[in-house]
Amino acid sequence: MLANRSADAVRLTRRQAGRLAVAALALIVAMTAMLGVDYAPQRATLQVGDLVPADIAAPRAITYENLILTAETRRAAADAVPPQYDFTSERAITIAAAEVEAFEADVRLLDTAYDPAATEIQRTLILERVAADLSPTVGETVRALESGRWAPIREEAIRVLDTIERTELRDTEVAVARKRLSEQMAGGLSEAERMMAAELIAPFVVANSSFSPEKTQLERDRQSRAIPTVAEQILKGEIIVRGGTKLTQDDAARLAAFGLADTAFDVAGLAGWLVLSALLVTMLLGWIWRFRRGFWHRNNVLGLISILLLFATFALNLTAGRAALPFLLPLAAIPILLAVLLDAEVAIVVAAILAVVAGTVNGPSLEIATYVFLGGLAGVLAIRRGDRLQAFLQAGAVAFVVQALVVSSFSLLEGRDITGIIQLTGAAALSAGGAAVAAVGSFAVLGNVFGILTVFQLLELANPSQLLLRRLLIETPGTYHHSLMVGNLAERAAEAIGADALLTRVAAYYHDVGKLQNPVGFIENQAGGENVHDELEPEVSAQILKQHVADGIDIAYEGRLPKALIAFIPQHHGTAMISYFYAKAREEAAAPFGGLGTDEGRRAAEAVDPRRFRHIGPKPQSREAALIMLADGVEASVRSLSSRDEGAIRAMVARIIAERMDDGQFDECDLTLRDLDTIEQAFVAQLLGMYHQRVAYPQSKVVELEARRAAAASGGGGGDGGRRPDPSDPSDPSSRGR
Repeated sequence: MLANRSADAVRLTRRQAGRLAVAALALIVAMTAMLGVDYAPQRATLQVGDLVPADIAAPRAITYENLILTAETRRAAADAVPPQYDFTSERAITIAAAEVEAFEADVRLLDTAYDPAATEIQRTLILERVAADLSPTVGETVRALESGRWAPIREEAIRVLDTIERTELRDTEVAVARKRLSEQMAGGLSEAERMMAAELIAPFVVANSSFSPEKTQLERDRQSRAIPTVAEQILKGEIIVRGGTKLTQDDAARLAAFGLADTAFDVAGLAGWLVLSALLVTMLLGWIWRFRRGFWHRNNVLGLISILLLFATFALNLTAGRAALPFLLPLAAIPILLAVLLDAEVAIVVAAILAVVAGTVNGPSLEIATYVFLGGLAGVLAIRRGDRLQAFLQAGAVAFVVQALVVSSFSLLEGRDITGIIQLTGAAALSAGGAAVAAVGSFAVLGNVFGILTVFQLLELANPSQLLLRRLLIETPGTYHHSLMVGNLAERAAEAIGADALLTRVAAYYHDVGKLQNPVGFIENQAGGENVHDELEPEVSAQILKQHVADGIDIAYEGRLPKALIAFIPQHHGTAMISYFYAKAREEAAAPFGGLGTDEGRRAAEAVDPRRFRHIGPKPQSREAALIMLADGVEASVRSLSSRDEGAIRAMVARIIAERMDDGQFDECDLTLRDLDTIEQAFVAQLLGMYHQRVAYPQSKVVELEARRAAAASGGGGGDGGRRPDPSDPSDPSSRGR
């Protein structure tokens, strides 16, 4: 059983692959249309300088490269570049050496004049000649200077000249540098001596750095290239062009970014949404096929999930980019609905997909994605069964707390002000409250539309006043009592293994409604009267028993039972053998040849086709259907026991379970060996409670003895629509297979 299930779980047939492809393609196309197509596109056939007739709003949130702003920013960066000069250290050193040499050549007359060996006449003539080319003040200093003071003046002048020329001196700064020469003189010179040295070297202070147009342009280009492209973020609904104004180049760029300036189709954007939709849908359907095979084969379930997903996608895209609208959407209602109608795991997977969509269309935004996912997850964790209004309100309250905490955490991370936090918390309250109201108001409607059983429907169908149950009670009281006992047994076992106990009990109530078509064909409704099967051929009797399955399906459809319950009617017998009539047919076939003890008799018995004595099926497809099959056989078999002590009950229950398992009846459902052991213990405990021993009061003992004498005198019996089981033979096969 387990090996077969494991192999089926990983094998994808061609038919299943085709089903997956068709379903995925349809959902991908629908999601792409929801995400990639603007619902109200605006076209603006305007030229730069034209008057804009009305405000134009952004149809979606985008971040795009604004080439005009980029060009302006780069132009400003280039204009801010200062003039570049051709200064180099090597050139400065060369100029410094040349100017020092020129200075030394120029002051050779002074060297001669201040030489102690020079005569007074020579000195006077030279100094007068030099002083004539200098300012009057410095000329007087030159004439009055002592011979011993010239050497320090000369050295300091050369030092200052060399220092100035070795550092960058732009041509625009030469005049200023010449005026400040005296300030740089040191060496213990007096003020007059510093002025003299400064005026002597002033003609040799020349520029060593000149303006370079080539270098300036290169630097401007470099600074311009260093400016990155300016990205502008525009939110959905933001006014991108104001009405009543002239269209600027910047406005035209914004229109072009949204594709509003022309009718060109945004192929790249649509391709992106297509890839994302394909990825999400493939993951969703692949998960359902891999882990929820029962849902995969139910079109109503796939339809429900698809419609809810598309509805949420439409709502998210419609509100994307708005300040608070995405936080107002009651998206937690969708996971809550799926948890109530299907199961929690499917709800969580869909919540994750919705979170991805929400985060993508809003920015992308990690905050809104977290908000949607954790809010939906909180609702799933809190809803449980969803059988009371309080459960939905509780789920909404928990979703609100989680969503408010998400908003608060991201607000603290992003530095949002207190006003923003209060507004988004209010939006979370409205979202969670709306989710609770939407879920409680729509889950019953969705269950009816998509043929999915809800808790309220099951509770209504379990009411004894239901038409079919009333008919069972009046027309087939034995079958009605049997169905109640089967429901009690199966419900307890379902609770023990974690199956749907309510669904199991209600399905058990209706599993034998087909016996309404021919009540007297079944032993429990004969009330001790004549058994019709005593006069029929075994094959005819077997057909009568098999017919109650087909009749049950017809009656259930006429009674408008949900399809999910109708599916239990053929599955509660599966393909089990009608063992009593099969054995009787073999005995009758072998009788003319001396019975089964002879070779001819055995060959005649083997010629009986066992397929005519098997139910059509299908085998149980769920744990709940398997529980009803087991409870049906166990209840009928234990009722036939003459002694209902614990040992006899336990042996009979174990035998029924073993026979069904050996017959392969559980190959198509998810029961495990551990489940079967748990089911056996649950059955035994329930049966011991149902058939507990009472004190044998004297009058009751007399009645019991009289009843036994009457039964022995009648000598009748029947089983599954045939003879009554022998009370002394617990292994009588007729006590099973109801």
